Amino acid sequence: MRPSYPGMLQREWEDVTEGEEVPRITSDVTLKRVIMDAAATWDYFPGHHNVEYANQQGQKTIYINTMFFQGFIDRVITDWAGPETWIVRRKMTMQRSIYAGDTMFGEGKVTRRWVDDDGRHLVDIDIAIGNDDGVACPANATVELPSAGAR
Repeated sequence: MRPSYPGMLQREWEDVTEGEEVPRITSDVTLKRVIMDAAATWDYFPGHHNVEYANQQGQKTIYINTMFFQGFIDRVITDWAGPETWIVRRKMTMQRSIYAGDTMFGEGKVTRRWVDDDGRHLVDIDIAIGNDDGVACPANATVELPSAGAR
């Protein structure tokens, strides 16, 4: 790892090993955060801000939207790898909701470290996003990391 932006470290491709754990991070999903995220992303579906509507859907309360999941997956990656990491591909499956009042977690595992035909230094990561009820959104991603050998 090398210094990157002030106070931040950047993982280099050579630092990574297959099977390596991507550490768990957590975040409190407050009512305000769910509503503010929906508003900031212009996702005005009522299940993201109207408790009564969410209850009529069979949900226990309002729940995070797709972009909240996507952003949290990206944060799991960049908190571990660093700010110069390029997310090449992200795939996720939303299996169940995460609600206002939950504590959300994200963690992962490196499944592959490789160089593509264009010479990019890539890492594949399996990621689990969930709450106290377990995994809600399994995901996987391919990220490009800087390489000490390419400098």
